[in-house]
Amino acid sequence: MPMRRPFRSMPLRQRGVALIEVLVAILIFSIAILGLVALQAQAISLSLEADYRSRASLLADELAGKMWAYKTVDLSTVTVESGIVAAWQAKIANPQLSRLPSGSGAVTAVAGSVPPAADIVITWTPPSRSGANSASSFSTRVILPSL
Repeated sequence: MPMRRPFRSMPLRQRGVALIEVLVAILIFSIAILGLVALQAQAISLSLEADYRSRASLLADELAGKMWAYKTVDLSTVTVESGIVAAWQAKIANPQLSRLPSGSGAVTAVAGSVPPAADIVITWTPPSRSGANSASSFSTRVILPSL
């Protein structure tokens, strides 16, 4: 009986190509997974920033509501409640009450505006940021109708 050569499915030059293809596929898959993890981290960061902005908006609305209720942008003249602005600023500075990290608030009456107007600015610094320009802010203008 003649000796038969063993059957080879691939020529000698192509051995190991499947292993290289698998390694390249794993590399591409790993890069894709890292991209998804980075995307998820960015989504969480933006979600927290939106939550802080929403809280700042509610705090500004709280003070604007008092301005509307007392019909004045200068709340220091209100004798019914003393220290409205100071209490509001203390609330913003307290992270347990305002849920804003390193929060602060300021109210500035717009001089000479008719009808009366005031600017409310709330700033905070998210814990994930550091540096000189790391603070975020929310500002709004309250305009009282002339009654």
